[in-house]
Amino acid sequence: MDVVQLKTLIHVAELGSLSKASDRLHIAQPALSRQIRMLEKELGAYLFERHGRGMVITEVGREVLAHATRIMEEMESIRSSVVGGRTNFRGTVVIGTTPTVAEIITVPLVRKIRDAQPSLAVRFSSAYSGYLLDWLQRGELELAITYDPQPLHTLRIVPVMMENLLLVGPPEAGLRLDSPVRFATLAEHELVVPSARHGLRVILDNCAREVGVKLTSSVEADSFGAMIDLVRNGFGLTALPLASIWNQVENGSLCAAPLVDPVPMRKLVQVFPADRRVAPAARFVAEAFIEIAADLVERRIWAGHML
Repeated sequence: MDVVQLKTLIHVAELGSLSKASDRLHIAQPALSRQIRMLEKELGAYLFERHGRGMVITEVGREVLAHATRIMEEMESIRSSVVGGRTNFRGTVVIGTTPTVAEIITVPLVRKIRDAQPSLAVRFSSAYSGYLLDWLQRGELELAITYDPQPLHTLRIVPVMMENLLLVGPPEAGLRLDSPVRFATLAEHELVVPSARHGLRVILDNCAREVGVKLTSSVEADSFGAMIDLVRNGFGLTALPLASIWNQVENGSLCAAPLVDPVPMRKLVQVFPADRRVAPAARFVAEAFIEIAADLVERRIWAGHML
């Protein structure tokens, strides 16, 4: 039994398919199949049921999977304890963020990294959560900052904060940060919202059901920039984290107010790969992000609370 076999087990169990695991790991399918067979032979038990549509993990396989996940976590803890004292980093850390997080964090994070680690470079990729997690699992990212993904054995999820969503409108809407708006009143306004597949839209729809109202929208936009332009030009109100539009609120090109009864919120998390080594430089970037987020929350620029 070795780490490669356990890693293969984790990915095949998650994806339910050798071919999908082969595509993700960039390893030939016969090699992955051989790893699973060797592991099953050593343990004397079938870990998967094979059928035409893929592979389904057995009850015994689930027990082995739980142990495999813990082993990967322990290995990462060992690495962390050894490299914890190193202070000088080089190379490039590849980080993925959602579009709203990118608006908030890109400049302050680069500034903080450059001040503390001038030899360390960072490369940002901005996309929606599903893409970020896929890139992370494929090894194209070292760290993703996103919103509360589904727990998976291939991912290590670290909660950062609960982020409040505020009602945002053009200047003439008269919204104020010191004057909360009841969520139910959104039914009286035309809204600019993302499509139904977007996590922010799901939160808004859930809040609307909770108070028994229906939200009205004649335009949907999955682009953060497009949403802002539509709101600024009077096509409707929207809901966004305050920090992402803080500069526009400060210069008067947008206005915003807290939403209450209920407060729409979402959990912001950091996501690391659970099946491979996380570089010390990536951990440094993750810690720097948390420090920045905590500072913005304390200054009430990022509405919400740290976890």
